[in-house]
Order: sequence, then C-alpha cells, then structure tokens
Amino acid sequence: MIMIRLMLFLILFSTSSCNSQSNSKEKKIRQEEIIKEHLEKGAWRHMMFSKEWQENIDLGLKKDSTIAYLWQQKAMPYFKLRKYEIGMPLIDKAVKYDAQRWQPYRAFIKCIFAKTYTEAIADFEDCKKKFGNNYEMDHTYNFYIALCKLQLNQYDEAEKLLSDYINEMLKKNGEDWVHPTALFYYGISKYEQQKWVEAIHEFDRTLKSYPNFSDVKFYKALCLMRLNKEKEAKLLFEEGEKDAKTGYTINEDNAVYEKYPYQVIWK
Repeated sequence: MIMIRLMLFLILFSTSSCNSQSNSKEKKIRQEEIIKEHLEKGAWRHMMFSKEWQENIDLGLKKDSTIAYLWQQKAMPYFKLRKYEIGMPLIDKAVKYDAQRWQPYRAFIKCIFAKTYTEAIADFEDCKKKFGNNYEMDHTYNFYIALCKLQLNQYDEAEKLLSDYINEMLKKNGEDWVHPTALFYYGISKYEQQKWVEAIHEFDRTLKSYPNFSDVKFYKALCLMRLNKEKEAKLLFEEGEKDAKTGYTINEDNAVYEKYPYQVIWK
C-alpha cells in the first residue's frame, strides 16, 4: 500500500513538474513575442525621448506587466533626461521581476545618475550578497561603492576598495589592462587624503594608458602645486585644458549624459 502511494506521488510530482516547465517555456515565448512587437517593431523605431516610445512600451505592459525588460526600457529615457523621481519607481518594477539582471543597473543609476550614494551602496552591497561582486557597465560593484565612498568623504575606505579592484585586474591581465578610470579614482582617493606624491604616482600610471586624460592632468597639477612645483603645475594645467577642449575626459559610456564624480568642469 505504501509503495502504491509512493508511485502515485511520484507520477503526480513528475506531471506537475512537466506542466510547470511547459508553462514557463510558453510564458517565455509569449514575452519574447511581446518584446519583439512593442520594442523591436515599436518603441525602438522612434526617438528614445518621444511619446511614441512610451506608448509602445505601455501597450506591451498591458499584455504582460511582469516583463522586466519593458520596465527598464520605460525607465531609461527618464534617467537620461534627469527625471530621476519618475524613472526610479519604473526601474524598481524591473528589479521586482528580474533582480539578478536589473538590481545592479538600478544601483548604478543611483550612483552615477541620481547621486543617492548611501542608497547606491546599500543596493550594491545587497547585490554582492545575492550575486557576488560582479560587473555592471564595465566595472565591479565594489568600484561603484568606492565612488560613492569618495562622494561621502570616506576616502580611506574608497582607497582600499580601489586598490583591491586594481590589484585584481593586475593579477588577471597585467598593468596594460588596468582601467584608466579606476587608476584616476585611486589617485583621487590619495589626493583627498593629502598623499600628494602617492596621488601623482597613480595619475602618472593613468596617463601612460590615456595620455590626454584632461581630468587627471588637472588633479596632478593641484598635487604639484602642493609640492611647490608651480611652473610644472601651470604647464600641466594648460595641457589639460587643451585636452578637455578636444574632448579628452572620462570616457565611460554614460559620461555623455552625466558628469562623473570629480570630472572637471573647465571654464
């Protein structure tokens, strides 16, 4: 009798599991069709900041409001228009339906766009617990936490995080593969602690891989002035100003929409 019951249970469990997998597959196919219809053949055929972009996405969400990608695409133009209070509840929806894909993106938005640094740190720390110290927009979560720390005047903590990040890149691929933006901010962490010589060392490392990096020249010039090297500082400042006019600045993809921490506004 026990054996019969066990067999019946296994049959029912197997049937239920197959039905669940089948339903999940059908849902995924249906969602892909909605994305194709309302993004590929809809929103993406219009300007990102247009009314038509939002209308097409809304039509897709009426068919299935659980598609995280639609929520993210709805939120993105608002962030690029600096309408953070409108965009954030929308990206929250994307995180609700696919946290692994969109929570790190939300944390990035809080760090670089909305500039809510304490919230960004909390979001990235939660991402680390769930998914490990992975990458978002070409950098690890700890890199962005370090930027937030710089903006919150927690310079020694930022220095440690950036040092670890750079050493990780060094071990994997060597000096040539260390990201110049990471070296720049590592130098900034030392600059803010008045470690002028150490900061210059990191700025020089940055300039080896990105010789026209205007922001680096600006902060290196400030360090040189602190060391009473006014002539050298003046020449470097003038170089940096010329490079800035030519467009050589922080070359992160989203720097076209937002100023990054410590990015120089030249006059």
